[in-house]
Amino acid sequence: MAPPQGQMRPGRQLAVLGFIFVVLYLLVFFSGASGSLKDRLEPRLGLDLIGGTRVTLEATNSVDRKPPTAENLEEARQIIESRVNAFGVAEAEVVTEGNRNIVISLPGENRDLTDVGSAAELRFRKVLKAADGSGTAAVPPPAATPVPSGSAVPTPSGSAIPTPSGSGAPKATSSPSGGQGGMAPASPSATPTPSASASPSAAAPTASPSTEPVPASVEEQRKAVEQKVGAASWQAANGLQAPADLASDPSLADKLKPFGTLTPEDVAVLPAQMQFNVPTIGCAQLDKRPPASISDPKQQVVSCEDGASKYLLDQAKVLGTDVDDADAVLDQTNSWVVSLDFTGNGQGKWTALTREAFNNEGQACDATALGQDGKCRVAVVLDNEIVSSPEIQGVLTGNSQITGNFNQKDASTLAGQLRYGALPVTFEQQEAQNVTATLGASHLRAGLLAAGIGMLLVIIYAFFYYRLLGSVIFLSLILSALLVFGALVVLGRQIGFTLTLAGIAGMIVSLGVAADSFVIYFERLKDEIREGRSPRSAVPRAWIRARRTIISANAITLLSAVVLYVVSVGTVKGFAFALGLATVLDLVVVFLFRHPIMTMFARTRAFLSPRVSGLGRALPARNQPTQPRNPRAKEA
Repeated sequence: MAPPQGQMRPGRQLAVLGFIFVVLYLLVFFSGASGSLKDRLEPRLGLDLIGGTRVTLEATNSVDRKPPTAENLEEARQIIESRVNAFGVAEAEVVTEGNRNIVISLPGENRDLTDVGSAAELRFRKVLKAADGSGTAAVPPPAATPVPSGSAVPTPSGSAIPTPSGSGAPKATSSPSGGQGGMAPASPSATPTPSASASPSAAAPTASPSTEPVPASVEEQRKAVEQKVGAASWQAANGLQAPADLASDPSLADKLKPFGTLTPEDVAVLPAQMQFNVPTIGCAQLDKRPPASISDPKQQVVSCEDGASKYLLDQAKVLGTDVDDADAVLDQTNSWVVSLDFTGNGQGKWTALTREAFNNEGQACDATALGQDGKCRVAVVLDNEIVSSPEIQGVLTGNSQITGNFNQKDASTLAGQLRYGALPVTFEQQEAQNVTATLGASHLRAGLLAAGIGMLLVIIYAFFYYRLLGSVIFLSLILSALLVFGALVVLGRQIGFTLTLAGIAGMIVSLGVAADSFVIYFERLKDEIREGRSPRSAVPRAWIRARRTIISANAITLLSAVVLYVVSVGTVKGFAFALGLATVLDLVVVFLFRHPIMTMFARTRAFLSPRVSGLGRALPARNQPTQPRNPRAKEA
């Protein structure tokens, strides 16, 4: 006689489960493992469990806010990873999340990662004009009131009242000491009087502005800014050909005053000539423009130095891609500088730029922008900041230096950014998290305690309600925990999966899914016994009917975990992965352990005892006389 449907040999399933355990823990102990037994059994823990630094960078586009291409995002990830590794940090993790995020994780230590996401777009631009960048010219100052922020008092030499060099950003605090190959320090005459810049005599021939078409989105933003400042103010600013002299025209000061209230994002979309000519637009706004606001090498741009001098800069003739190598070194004055080695093609561009600046070809450099020896200056622009703007004292045919008020850390950081290349994508820091080791250990203890309490409550309930069957639940949970733990260790080594507090929460939630499958199976078993079947025949029949429900419930949970993993970022993604992993392994235990072990229990005498088996009222109900009118009681 053939065995009933669902009859199976439990030894085979248990053997398969044993084989899986052997293979898994061979990988745990011998695949990519080294060190002591404790080290081999340690999963990869996240920052919230062991402490460390985590920074999330979001790719931005100052024009259309569209996400970058996958190729550009991966290239940026590799460059950022090289920068982080240059710090000498071990086990740094740099991964992409979604279509615009890069997450940097440094387990076990707290570091300042502010600069690793800087675009490091290096541009060498000739200084065409200079003006006051204080932005305080909205109200004409009294004749006898000095302006301490660097506004110049007209003198025959054009020298300005120097401002103290106390900028918070050392790279932007330029104090050039001279560079290799004839690069001289910038003249203090970089801060001219507005009246001198506005006079017709100062309007020397300049390089013609770029005729590149304006993107539609930028044009729309400009219209929004025009509405914000008003038509009269916009028309007045648009008609300026040089920095306005507000002292001689007080009515113009009122018209241009609204520009001083614009946000850096608003200022970034204005034409370069307007940014430069409107005196109420100051360096406080220009320095805070979004990343990549002046990255286009084909456009004239405006940038500031020292937060007080506003420069109109020419198109970039030499780019960061023309730099072959960069190193932080000490110069002859024992000051830190960044030494640049150009590529073959880049050296030719650099020589041509220095020749153009030295000879002031076409008289492109205004008198306000010339150095103390009457030569043009070349601004070294990194992202939106001018690092230094030395006067060119000769045609340079060799390597050069970037000088500034650097310390060793700043010079090394800048050299590393230039050495590994500029990022093809600009980033904004969205999240920065520093977790101490003590707090991480506290999180780990709390997570493990929560998991232990959850499992203990399930086991207590199982033994109270199901008695002998509770041992099946207990063993199943133990096996599931061992499978999950081994999988975490292996996945941490093979794919870099990191267990976080959110992942522990996902595993705790999976305990509820596992408990549901127990309830479905055992309650179905009781129903079969109540209908008159023997416990031994009820086990396979209950399994067949409960199996579909168990698979459906776990499939829904797994599908939810997959969707959550795809659409989420950060720690939520870890929660989804852990929940999905625990759900899959629970199904493995259901098929290869729970059903086989129940088949074996059904053959024991203890299983037939209501007091021992936990089947409770099901067996007494089965022993009651059957009613003739109930045809289902006669089913075999």
